[in-house]
Amino acid sequence: MTASERTGRPRFDLRLLGAIAVVAAAWVVLTRPWLSGTFAVPWDAEAHFRPQMAFLAHSLHAGEGIAWNPYVFAGWSQIADPQSLIFAPAFLVLALFVPDPGAVALDATVFAQLGVGALALLLWFRDRGWHAAGGTVAALAFAFGGSAAWRIQHTGQVLSFGWIPIVLFLLGRMLDRRSAGWGFLAGVAAGFMALGRDQIALLGLHFLVAYAVVEILAAPDRWSRLGRTLVPGVAGIVGGLLVVTVPVMMTLLLAEHSNRPAIDFVGAGRGSLHPASLIGAAIADLFGQGAQDVDFWGPPSPAFGVTDIYLAQNMTAVYAGALPAVAILVFGIGRGLLLRPGIRFQTLAALFFVLYALGWYTPAFRVFYDHLPGVALFRRPADATFLIGFSLAVLGGFLVHQRVTEELPPAGRPVRAFQTAMLLVVFAVLPIAFGLHADRLALVWKPLTTAAVFSAAALVVLAVAGDLARRGGTFASLGAIFLLGAFSTADLAWNNAPNESTAYPAATYDALATDTRDPVIPFLKKKLAETATPDRRDRVELAGVGFHWPNAGMIHRLENTLGYNPLRFDFYAAATGAIDHVGLPEQKEFSLLEPSYDSLLADMLGLRFIVTGAPVETMDRKLAPGRLTEIARFPAIPGIPPAPGRPETFVYENPRALPRVLFVDAARSADFDAIIASGAWPEGFDPRREVLLPAAALPGGAVAGETGPAGNAAITLWRNTRVDVDVEATRAGWLVLNDVWHRWWRVEVDGLPAKLERADVLFRAVRLEPGRHHVSFTFHPFAGLWEDVEARRAAH
Repeated sequence: MTASERTGRPRFDLRLLGAIAVVAAAWVVLTRPWLSGTFAVPWDAEAHFRPQMAFLAHSLHAGEGIAWNPYVFAGWSQIADPQSLIFAPAFLVLALFVPDPGAVALDATVFAQLGVGALALLLWFRDRGWHAAGGTVAALAFAFGGSAAWRIQHTGQVLSFGWIPIVLFLLGRMLDRRSAGWGFLAGVAAGFMALGRDQIALLGLHFLVAYAVVEILAAPDRWSRLGRTLVPGVAGIVGGLLVVTVPVMMTLLLAEHSNRPAIDFVGAGRGSLHPASLIGAAIADLFGQGAQDVDFWGPPSPAFGVTDIYLAQNMTAVYAGALPAVAILVFGIGRGLLLRPGIRFQTLAALFFVLYALGWYTPAFRVFYDHLPGVALFRRPADATFLIGFSLAVLGGFLVHQRVTEELPPAGRPVRAFQTAMLLVVFAVLPIAFGLHADRLALVWKPLTTAAVFSAAALVVLAVAGDLARRGGTFASLGAIFLLGAFSTADLAWNNAPNESTAYPAATYDALATDTRDPVIPFLKKKLAETATPDRRDRVELAGVGFHWPNAGMIHRLENTLGYNPLRFDFYAAATGAIDHVGLPEQKEFSLLEPSYDSLLADMLGLRFIVTGAPVETMDRKLAPGRLTEIARFPAIPGIPPAPGRPETFVYENPRALPRVLFVDAARSADFDAIIASGAWPEGFDPRREVLLPAAALPGGAVAGETGPAGNAAITLWRNTRVDVDVEATRAGWLVLNDVWHRWWRVEVDGLPAKLERADVLFRAVRLEPGRHHVSFTFHPFAGLWEDVEARRAAH
């Protein structure tokens, strides 16, 4: 029964309460390995998103601004970053109430988002008039199957994914009840999903819009239904725009001045899912994605013979449970139930997601890339495995509903032959062929046997649950719900168990705890305190120390010249050579303008302490002996797994690091792009005596300095989004603040607005007259956004 065919609202009955209880109990069981503190979700979750969460919480509880992040890449527009978590409601609430959230808080919040999505999917099933047993299977497959399980470390994408059933439920209510209130809520929820600004959100929005259109136009009274949903639809648009407009505009403006390159079809195609990976929907971990004792041998790997696609091994895992897989194979395809009117759209959506994920392996993605809005912005069509998991959950849940509510007539001989052949192909022919192809046949039997056992058990459980549910009565249905939920929980706990892709011992990430036992962090803090002076705030660099180290400064308040982020200011990346990650020693890159740690730009950045996971001379081949001083060396810590290839940690000091603020009286104009491109500073340039400014800021081209100090400067207040400096100027000159320039920063001199200039390629400066001055630099993203919009409007 479709939503348009129903004449009344489903009752809130005991079966729904039972299903909610089963899903909640399963959530507790399936999340326990992480929420007990035994494991932490690894990789990006710890290396990227835990520091984002910590920065948000620490800043809010310290009464500091959250719009600018001084702890990575010498300064970063945090509020415009789509991965900052500032606009993720669950994390914002967490940050407001928990001053120092750690790994358990991070993982609990992500799992809670998935749990709420699972309950929303269960309620959507109820609204469709489908049995709660099917909703239970769908909810668990959604939250703990497919990419939601295997790619749980991709926190931002998981958050976007968690919104899809929430929006679907609210959208269904809007369409069913012609309600502007439900429409507004659906729009707000869709807006928060869109704020993920990732490919999951994009595909989710395309799916939801298509769903709404089909629900309206497929109804017998389509034109009347369209008219009655206009006001709710407008309310939804208003709600969505209220949420997305400002953050998305900020991100678009950030992208204009970031390192993000254009993504062509080939670049996107390299992130395609190989068709062989789809067998993972029926056979969990066939290729060793999660097995600790098996080297991954599926595509892409040399063993399989496919290496031209760039995916991590966990990105190819799509197992959402034996019940959805068996139900789809035996009943959905084998008996044609996927073509029934109530589920046909979802079947077509699943086909679309599969074609999208396969990328360049079919001609379809060329059409999507050229004609579907937003697709060309993203580099990895295999991200659609999240939506494949969603489809497996919905289709599997619907077919379970059909199986427990309808006694299917016996299949004829041709149907049984087709079903048998299909099962043989999936569970025998293909896995054995893959094993032979990759010369890994011996590794096939264990996952194949496991899949056969769970699939056979799923058929039995389906039959028993169907008999129970069709007996009639609430308690019989509750028995079916419990049986299906218990089996799904056991299945997902076994086949999607914590593994090397999804769970590391929590002690691995001790360096990210504010009370860390890792001696490197307290040593750095001690040295920074010792070298601090009124004009000096020394920076550090954490290079090649381990995957989770580059963003550690966000937690420990260490101002870092590098970080971990796929986005960086383009001029900063070009000037310094900063790439998105520097967890391994060989990932450290230098640039023409900063060809070594022994360079003027490193000194200007105030880079005083350099922490490496290998001797610095092996990373910086141009470094002359004696130019950096080794001041400490730390061995691996017992009980804390070391980073691969990092038995020791080295700490070096650069004694030439310059102060954070300088007052100079000489200036000359310069072409910053040319300096970055050539790697050559103007002849004789000394940042302690003069400042380089754009030609427009210095009409005369140059101002000569006098002998002797021009004045002095002292930092009196330093916060994320505000820096106050007191200056005593013996003559006119420029105060230079060696923090990264951004057009949304403003400056006041003695309480009056002044002109902020970009200086010395990367930094900020303001002109001062002789005398004493109080200078305040403040970050104004909303005013800056408005000015940018107005400037573009005037230009057009």
